[in-house]
Amino acid sequence: MVARMVRGWFAVLTVVTAAALAASCSVTPGSSRGPASAPAAPATVGVTETGPVTLTVWDQESGQVSKVWDQLNAEFQQKYPNVTIKRVRRSLGDLKTSLKLAISGPNPPDVVEANQGWPDMGQMVKAGLLLPLDNYAKAYGWSTRVSANVNAVSSFTPDGKQFGTGSLFGFTDKGELIGVFYNKTKLEKLGLAVPTTFAEFEQALAIAKQSGEVPIAFGNLDRFGGIHEFAAVQDRIAPVSYLTDFIFGRQGANLSFDTAQNLQAAGILQDWARKGYFTAGFNGVGYDNTLAKFVKGEGVFMITGNWIVADLGQNSTDFGFILMPPMQAGDPPVTTGGPGFPLAITAATKHPDAAAAYIDWMTNSHSDELLLPTGQIPLAKGADTSSVSPDTLLGQVRTAADATNRANGLVPYEDWATPTMYDTMSAAVQELMGMQITPQQFVDKNQKDYAAFQKSRP
Repeated sequence: MVARMVRGWFAVLTVVTAAALAASCSVTPGSSRGPASAPAAPATVGVTETGPVTLTVWDQESGQVSKVWDQLNAEFQQKYPNVTIKRVRRSLGDLKTSLKLAISGPNPPDVVEANQGWPDMGQMVKAGLLLPLDNYAKAYGWSTRVSANVNAVSSFTPDGKQFGTGSLFGFTDKGELIGVFYNKTKLEKLGLAVPTTFAEFEQALAIAKQSGEVPIAFGNLDRFGGIHEFAAVQDRIAPVSYLTDFIFGRQGANLSFDTAQNLQAAGILQDWARKGYFTAGFNGVGYDNTLAKFVKGEGVFMITGNWIVADLGQNSTDFGFILMPPMQAGDPPVTTGGPGFPLAITAATKHPDAAAAYIDWMTNSHSDELLLPTGQIPLAKGADTSSVSPDTLLGQVRTAADATNRANGLVPYEDWATPTMYDTMSAAVQELMGMQITPQQFVDKNQKDYAAFQKSRP
């Protein structure tokens, strides 16, 4: 069962084949250096330079995952004593706003975590800022270590005009999914069982609010969290086939964000905000601050990803995990997720071989072993997760991932849909939950973005 989950968790993405994705084309206008050149084949394996090498790495890892990264970095430096890792940690919001500028500047980093999709990786590829990794993938076995669909979402044609096909520009062997973490003690004190339907979940929110608790721990200052809150509701209402086709542009302008289901989801999310179901002042509260308070007991639920398992404790008896409950009991599980942030090599690096060796180190079986307790889901074929007990918090996450895989219920991140959808949707969610726009205006803003991108396609 475990091996099947690891190999097939992203089976839902099989609909996103190279042929389908080839229909996605030009991104928004911008300066370009032209396609970056791949290193010669066969690519060199390992660090062959003998003089001092400094690799500057930009990432957005936090909490216990960040500590594991520090350990892996130290071990890499022990393996290659002439290499120094200069780690620069940025929040997701900072990474999205400053990474492209940093890569195109006079002192760019060597290795970066570049978010997949049109807004980030697509724009960097189009501008010639990332190195094609195909030859390294062949030399290190990245092409076969994970399923083709995992690598597909980090692939573009070198000119940046087609998504999901062409060259590999980033590599990861870790996966993510969004769900609902809950405080077991608080549920018990409220006399509530773990909800099994969406109606029961909403009832639990109302009871928690009436009892003086924070129903959903939530901070949206960083903006990415709001997309997850909306997706958790949207996934209960909109069909998986529609969401997947919409995100990958498989039907172009024939699909619209202006649907009854999306309008309903926006209405539910705004209603929750109006009723005070979220942390007070959430649009001015940071994600890390919210998580820290949730760990200490503030909030009954928190809607977020598996990356917080280590913060709560992989063997925790205080917290549990479920996918957002379905509308009807017994409905197939559905949730948003995908491969985690891939590591990419900047085109301006002076040490591409060392950078590739670093990526391989951060994605090998040793890294899987260290990161598994933090909630990271290994996607490498044959990865061993037998040490995970199904009764633990980590086990509940793994079980949810397995169930989602069997049901082909994994929905890609919606902000991948256009080069500007992350900015559009994250801002619109803030406005929606802040009562600044109506649900219809929220839908209209996102549809305007989507329609403009589809119109730009040849």
